[in-house]
Amino acid sequence: MNLLERFVLQVKQESLFSSKDKLILAVSGGVDSVVLCELCKQAGYAFTIAHCNFQLRGAESERDEAFVKKLGKEYAVQTFIKKFDTENFASGKKLSIQEAARELRYTWFAELVSSQLPAVNNQPAAKPICHSPVAIYLLTAHHADDNIETISMHFFRGTGLHGLTGIPARIGFTRRPLLEFSKEELTRFAKEHQLGFVEDSSNQSSKYTRNFFRNEIIPAVSRVYPQVKENLQDNIKRFREIESLYRLAADGIIQKITKQKGNEIHIPVKKLMGFRNRALIYEIIAKYGFHEKQVDELVKLAGSESGKYIQSPNGSFRIIRHRHWFIVSPVHSGEATNIIIEQTDKHVSFLLGEIKIEVADNKPPLTGNEFACLDAKQISFPLLLRKWKNGDYFYPLGMKKKKKLSRFFIDLKLSKAEKEKVWVVESGQRIAWIVGYRIDDRFRMTEKTKTTIRLSFKK
Repeated sequence: MNLLERFVLQVKQESLFSSKDKLILAVSGGVDSVVLCELCKQAGYAFTIAHCNFQLRGAESERDEAFVKKLGKEYAVQTFIKKFDTENFASGKKLSIQEAARELRYTWFAELVSSQLPAVNNQPAAKPICHSPVAIYLLTAHHADDNIETISMHFFRGTGLHGLTGIPARIGFTRRPLLEFSKEELTRFAKEHQLGFVEDSSNQSSKYTRNFFRNEIIPAVSRVYPQVKENLQDNIKRFREIESLYRLAADGIIQKITKQKGNEIHIPVKKLMGFRNRALIYEIIAKYGFHEKQVDELVKLAGSESGKYIQSPNGSFRIIRHRHWFIVSPVHSGEATNIIIEQTDKHVSFLLGEIKIEVADNKPPLTGNEFACLDAKQISFPLLLRKWKNGDYFYPLGMKKKKKLSRFFIDLKLSKAEKEKVWVVESGQRIAWIVGYRIDDRFRMTEKTKTTIRLSFKK
């Protein structure tokens, strides 16, 4: 089969898009994207062109833009051009030029796809489209050599199994139909069809990591292993198949050892640690924004006392060590059933309402079930606000003997519905307050109390 036939077959086998879909081709003007345009034209796919001018190469950037505009006229298709002040954006965001260009590029592509969708389906932009009869996809010209460079960089930088599966052919609105074709094949196709294209002079410089691998590392390895590119392509396919099996196994284990409770995940500490497998730990915590380096923190947390926790870098989730469990809980959510109260917190919201926290020096205690005035000396932060559980006990105010909460509720003649709404505040694995009912005698104020932690509950 020739390149065009293989291209059409690749699109069908991978179900990348159909002939009725509208395609936006990301075109730099280089040989790869020019060949992509020609293949789509010959295959009969409708497309428009999108070009990013990052204004990083002076006159050369303007030359590329002019070339792409001319290309759009030759194919008689609509051409979108976007200029970016990449250097200022990178400086303001503290990103590398490559990172900044990528963020700018894909943000604009997303806006472009979104803006085109209503027009394609003849619907006003204000109306949400649930089932679009025609889809819009962004096509990029990433090819086999790009894939090889990517997994090589991932390997030397450090990566998990997924990092060795290469560039995905489909993700979100993006499709990459050239991943099976080498740079050499694309260049040969361009020559055979006398396609004009522009050269990016920066590709010759090895100061960028990708160019270093492209221009120096892979050619050096090829001198020892001439089939290195073909071998790495085969490895990518193997790793994808291996990851598929790995995912099935990992998902099966995760399903068995995790319990969903509301919007929290409860994991038995002993069972998880019993696997002695860092990859399994990472698979569980990664979806909540935790990084691979935090696996060590979680292992350390397994040996910590109840009430300790670690937090995701973006601040969205905490993993709390509570007795025999790890509890993955959202930090800011009224639906969480295990909430950390830090010493710096002024108030926390939960399902029943809000608790206000304040330090009260030399102030008389407040009376009433909605208040808890506790001796600060007996308090150990962070506190844990949670729903009560069977087996919980405390020392009711004025008593020296412990009592199970279940018995305490019977004495109060609480209904089943009322018992289901009871929360407790825990300090150092000891219940300090049954919210809205009674404090624990061990935390009461005495004549020696100098500082009080005052908790106020408001429904």
